[in-house]
Amino acid sequence: MTNEERKALQIAACKVRMGVIESTHGAKAGHPGGSLSAAEMFAYLYNKEMRIDPADPKWDDRDRFVLSKGHTAPGLYSALAYRGFFPVADLPTLRHIDSYLQGHPNMNTVPGVDMSTGSLGQGVSCAAGMAKAAKYLKKDNVRVYTLLGDGEIEEGEVWEAFMFAAKYALDNFCVIIDLNGLQIDGPTKDVMNTEPVDAKMRDFGFEVVTINGHDVDEIEKAFDVFHATSGKPTAILMHTTKGKGVSFMENQVGWHGKAPNDEEYKTAMDELNAQMAELEAQA
Repeated sequence: MTNEERKALQIAACKVRMGVIESTHGAKAGHPGGSLSAAEMFAYLYNKEMRIDPADPKWDDRDRFVLSKGHTAPGLYSALAYRGFFPVADLPTLRHIDSYLQGHPNMNTVPGVDMSTGSLGQGVSCAAGMAKAAKYLKKDNVRVYTLLGDGEIEEGEVWEAFMFAAKYALDNFCVIIDLNGLQIDGPTKDVMNTEPVDAKMRDFGFEVVTINGHDVDEIEKAFDVFHATSGKPTAILMHTTKGKGVSFMENQVGWHGKAPNDEEYKTAMDELNAQMAELEAQA
């Protein structure tokens, strides 16, 4: 990766974070914490990794992405908007009664959304089915990606989907798990400890890569492994900080599902604008 590519992805991630704050503040509701933790992954997927066309969101040969942790729709919407699927100016209409941007992704109303999600565990099952369908239809260029939360993997349906993916050798399928360590009720290790996730994913038949989810170079190397793997699905386990990029939200479970007020909005946007200015000033 060149320095220019790296900086462009870091800027894209910062924009994703700005969109998360804009949308949740506009909604006076939503889930900023887990959206912010996945900002680099959203930016990388939609600006470098996936074969997509914002001018043709339903392109039949596109790659597919399923946000299994559907409550972090603000992060997905922000990535889609800044990639050109719909106007960035619409982000603050999140959850408004007449808005097409509702609290969970809706494939019937939002350009670029490949599956309606929200009930935890179901998204990954749909994504595995999409990967199997691509194999059945001999669409060798189509890859399917899905993003789960570490609280979400407490759901039994998740592991059924993993078994399915391994049984059918879905090497076009990439499962990404956001290991930020927090869920709505507290630390995942206290609510329902799922560790060791890496060993479990290997036992379930996956090629496993563990990374720092805020490092775009590590994200790139993880996808290189995915591209090179045949005969089995890939799992990218990304260690992140919930609320990353906004100091008062970082690693704070209370920001799982609440919106910033006017004062908090200003503080968050000031911080993100400072980060953007620093990135843009880099040679």
